[in-house]
Amino acid sequence: MTTSMEPHLPTDDAALARLGERLARQRRRLDLTQAELAHEAGVSKRTVERLESGGSTQLLNFVRVLRALGLLGRLDGLVPDPEPSPLERLRAADAERRRVGRRRANADDGDGADAWHWGDEAGGAGDGTGASEGGTEEPAS
Repeated sequence: MTTSMEPHLPTDDAALARLGERLARQRRRLDLTQAELAHEAGVSKRTVERLESGGSTQLLNFVRVLRALGLLGRLDGLVPDPEPSPLERLRAADAERRRVGRRRANADDGDGADAWHWGDEAGGAGDGTGASEGGTEEPAS
């Protein structure tokens, strides 16, 4: 599709052409031939030619060329990680509080028959149940 949905944005073809020109300028700035760049990127020379002329190519090849040109780190600026909205942050914080509360409550629930307690190894029942013969825990000394 070569038309833009918004009048102030370039067409797809114009955007690819401008991108290709910038890639070519960066390659020349690094004093690389198309063949050298292709070799460094692990793509064919024809792929580099196609990119620089505004043609399309596979996204993987584009990423490889960006890496060889030292431009891969700039993709974060192109498509930044979206910041969560204030409502999303509030929901995440609330969910985290509930998860922490549930874990703590689950650890205290139950009959304690399989739970290990401080002092079990030094005077507890010794049978691995964690309970003394009287059925109550005695503090370790």
